[in-house]
Amino acid sequence: MSAFLQATIYGLLQGGLLALIAVGFSLVWGVMNIVNLAHGSFVILGAYIGWQVNAWLGLDPFLGMFVSAAVLFVLGYVLQRWLINLVVNGPIFITLLLTFGLDLLITQGMNIAFSADYRSIQTSYAGHSLALGGVRVPLGRLLAFLVAIAVTVALVALVNRTRTGLSIMATGMDRGAARLMGIRARHVYALTFAIAAALAGMAGAMVGTVGTFNPSTAAGYTLLSFVIAVLGGLGNMYGALVGGLVIGLVEAWGGQYLPGTWVNALAFLVLVIVLIVRPSGLVGRAYYAARLEV
Repeated sequence: MSAFLQATIYGLLQGGLLALIAVGFSLVWGVMNIVNLAHGSFVILGAYIGWQVNAWLGLDPFLGMFVSAAVLFVLGYVLQRWLINLVVNGPIFITLLLTFGLDLLITQGMNIAFSADYRSIQTSYAGHSLALGGVRVPLGRLLAFLVAIAVTVALVALVNRTRTGLSIMATGMDRGAARLMGIRARHVYALTFAIAAALAGMAGAMVGTVGTFNPSTAAGYTLLSFVIAVLGGLGNMYGALVGGLVIGLVEAWGGQYLPGTWVNALAFLVLVIVLIVRPSGLVGRAYYAARLEV
């Protein structure tokens, strides 16, 4: 029983981190109908930035994540405003090819700049854990989980309670009508992409704190983001949180009781079952489910 509880705790903590990784991916797909294949590269680039400021300045990664977020915000805005926006009205396959090309460029750039060695951000509390009955809660993962929850709640507040957030959602629902209301769609799209990139940068710093990373791990985070976004519901921030927690638990329980090769297959099996029962995702809206058919 204690092994099951330990796996459950680990799955929940890992799920929170996965939710932070996927929430920006879900936002961009839900609002702009762009499947950003470079999202995982943004995550790993954020991890490298957090690692670098820790090495240079000794900055704790939970502070360094704001540096990662700022750098990725600027990068995301520039890429969307002056590159991706040129093809945003084209078929989805064009944006797929473009973001795939960006992913290759960023990944190879990280290989050149940092090498392919695995790295991690060393902290004084990395090996500490809290004892709760018969299970132990790693302190680093607990902090990353709390950050993920806080960021998700803050993003929901931004979208639902600010003029900028309402502009983002209005543009995602009907770009033409949003323009008639005076919303600058190009700026809103760039801002949405920048926010998603900043969240990926923050998640990357957390990834570097609780585990190891190198450029080749970027593709795995893009794939997980895709699964979580569809599972939870496109454009729904709480959906990304729920989807991340579900995938974290499935992988933890699968890793406890099944061979390692079955773990990823089990996650996709859960995705298929959920989509059969609820095509819009666990907490998604039918509007975004319909956009998958475009």
